[in-house]
Amino acid sequence: MKTIYSLLQRNKQLITYGIIGCSCVGLDFLVYSFLIKTIKMPYLYANVISVHCGIFASFFLNRHFTFKVKNKVLLRFIFFYIVGFIGFVISSGLLFFLVEKIELNELVSKAFSVIVVALIQFILNKYISFRNEKCTVYRNACLQRRSEY
Repeated sequence: MKTIYSLLQRNKQLITYGIIGCSCVGLDFLVYSFLIKTIKMPYLYANVISVHCGIFASFFLNRHFTFKVKNKVLLRFIFFYIVGFIGFVISSGLLFFLVEKIELNELVSKAFSVIVVALIQFILNKYISFRNEKCTVYRNACLQRRSEY
């Protein structure tokens, strides 16, 4: 039992990111589904709107609950948005390829693209958008001490 608890504690950030990510993916997927099925919007246009809904919700939730940072909000949002935009480009490329070239269902294609993009974005957001500046300062000081020897 202690092993499971320690494993959860060590990966608390990833687990929280995953829960928030699933919620925002759910929002993205619901908006996307609504737009292509109810409004009959073309899937690539629907993807633009749904991804942006997910990006905005994800930033504010992850800033507060996962990474717990309150400083440099605008700068962090800009980095987060850039990471989100990279994810959007990857998602759109995957959607186009899966729907147009492989002729996979639009919803199945969206689900696949979301999984791929989520993994890429966690890594980028952890080390770019929400990096802990204290860790960076500490790491630089350690590297400087090593180079002195």
